[in-house]
Amino acid sequence: MTTPTPTPTPTPTPTAIDTAVLRGLTKDGRGPRLLDVRTPGEFHTVHIPGAYNVPLDTLREHRAELLRHLDEDTVLICRSGARAAQAEQALADAGLPGLRVLEGGMVAWEAAGGPVTRGAARWELERQVRLIAGSIVLVSGLAGLAIPGLPLIGTAVGAGLTFAAVTNTCAMGMMLARLPYNRGPRTDINTVIAALKSRP
Repeated sequence: MTTPTPTPTPTPTPTAIDTAVLRGLTKDGRGPRLLDVRTPGEFHTVHIPGAYNVPLDTLREHRAELLRHLDEDTVLICRSGARAAQAEQALADAGLPGLRVLEGGMVAWEAAGGPVTRGAARWELERQVRLIAGSIVLVSGLAGLAIPGLPLIGTAVGAGLTFAAVTNTCAMGMMLARLPYNRGPRTDINTVIAALKSRP
């Protein structure tokens, strides 16, 4: 008699929370902890009042420290939901599953008329990626009329964007996030942790 092979436990998918539910939960100024994992530049351009900015790379680096001050009553936020889902996975891998992700991110929140705090306007990271990728394809295509083989650069960019879509990652976006333009005021993880710790 053969012993059945145990079925691997599937990784739980992030639990989405829509804008209407989150607005209801935060109406009285209380509600869940809000962790915005966008770049500091994006966060300071516009964010939900009361949210803490912990960029995705910072969250991954300090997730062990953050775990002690988070619980399932936490909502992760980014521009559209993709980076927040990556943050949820990073925290789940570290031992804190079940966090919620704002469905549609800040795009959906603003479209629904949710309250926001605004700062100096900056281009969003995704728009910057479209500008850089589009410019490379355009220039290589035009220059390819005179220099044979140059359009292959555009093909490489297209392959990179396809890979980014399939894997839900973006190497160009990660590189652009490191530019001073996107950095904004640097996130002090100790200040964030102290604020999380003092919250009831």
